[in-house]
Amino acid sequence: MNKSKALLLFILPGLLIYLVFFVLPTLSSLFFSFTDWSGMSGDYRFVGMANYQHMLNDTVFQMSLGNNLKFMFVVLIVQFACSLALALFLKKNTRTNVFLRAVYFFPTILSSVSVSFIWLFMYDPNFGVLNAMLDRFNVDGVNWLGDKKLAIYSVAFVQAWFHTGQMIVIFVAGLQSIPDDLYEVARIEGASEWQIFRNITWPLVAPAAVIVAAYTTIQSFKAFDLIFAMTRGGPNYSTEILSTYLYSSAFMNNQFGYASAISMVFMLIVALITLAQFKLLQLNRVDY
Repeated sequence: MNKSKALLLFILPGLLIYLVFFVLPTLSSLFFSFTDWSGMSGDYRFVGMANYQHMLNDTVFQMSLGNNLKFMFVVLIVQFACSLALALFLKKNTRTNVFLRAVYFFPTILSSVSVSFIWLFMYDPNFGVLNAMLDRFNVDGVNWLGDKKLAIYSVAFVQAWFHTGQMIVIFVAGLQSIPDDLYEVARIEGASEWQIFRNITWPLVAPAAVIVAAYTTIQSFKAFDLIFAMTRGGPNYSTEILSTYLYSSAFMNNQFGYASAISMVFMLIVALITLAQFKLLQLNRVDY
């Protein structure tokens, strides 16, 4: 057996798994997106672009997309900024820093449902900790999840809190890969801390930033379990995102054909946003 055939044998198991569990389901979903399949029987009709045309006039779909974008931007900004800032402070491998990294990482190992119940108690308008703190300062309580204008941002904060510790680990790994000699030379030359960050730290941590941005984006679009456990898309669709609307279309309304069309648009949006982030952050990348 020659070398190329041997290498092919090593690749084949992973390739088969990828084909069976990703490529084939994606192609199947693409096919059903052009049908009116209810998901309850083997009968369906080919309807062409009707499902995609329906999206253009579907107000709930439009609200879900808008909510998803709001959710993504809030989570991306908060989680990215907090994780990078904390990583800068926790870069060195001291005992205290290692302990704090573990503390910040701890929420990540919890289930989404557990986190949801914790924050449902925190956000409770009558007995919640947050409103109790506001009451101490004679500030009126806030209906964090019942206010249509505030609910999506309240859930987005929970998502950011949930995964910031995970992103800290990625940023710390990126920061520790930067040679200390660069910092020493910059300080000898009289560079300020801001100049060091802008010209050394940020360009060289860009590969880690790309991972954090892409992963955070994907998490934001996949936050089904967190939102479903906390608000079920309410009040009045104010926290409905594409994944929860896809679920309700498929499993609540038996519109698997329409849900398949939503999933195709869903996948395309995530791919385009992730690609745009990758290109944007790669502009600042420096190889050394």
